[in-house]
Amino acid sequence: MAKSKKSNKKKSASTSKKTQAKASSQKSAKPQAGEVAPQKREIPIWAWSLIVIVVAVGGYWLIQLTNQRESVVNTQPLEMSVLDVAQLDREEWLFLDVREQYEWEEAHIEWATLIPLGQLADRHNELPKDRKIVVVCRSGNRSIEGRDILLAAGFTDVTSMAGGMNDWINLGFPVVTGP
Repeated sequence: MAKSKKSNKKKSASTSKKTQAKASSQKSAKPQAGEVAPQKREIPIWAWSLIVIVVAVGGYWLIQLTNQRESVVNTQPLEMSVLDVAQLDREEWLFLDVREQYEWEEAHIEWATLIPLGQLADRHNELPKDRKIVVVCRSGNRSIEGRDILLAAGFTDVTSMAGGMNDWINLGFPVVTGP
């Protein structure tokens, strides 16, 4: 039993030494009188703002560099009058009518090709990119949209007929009816 009392005394002495060491280390972490407590270094708000701006600008330029496409340059005027379109060479120009089937059947230019405007974005690959194209509709509004669809698809020789089939017919140029 004598041994166990001695070992208990040793254990308690060792434990008290550890407790005293912890207490003294905690005391030393606290500032003494006249000392300034160490502060965490925080990044100022202006530095965060600068970081955000740099990241945003860098991201923008990265997107610009990776999304570069060859810009399409249209070699034709955006619109031509009916009188000018009537003088175009049929062999050199493709006349693209973007009206609906029922409008086409009422009257159309004999050598024109029909692709309704609603289908043009999906069917533009049916058109030759190496030919000049004049887009035709009833009054000239849909032909502008059709021209822009083709330009966005990479066609470079596209124009729109101002006044459309209404002006074509009023000026007495030839039309055919039916499918």
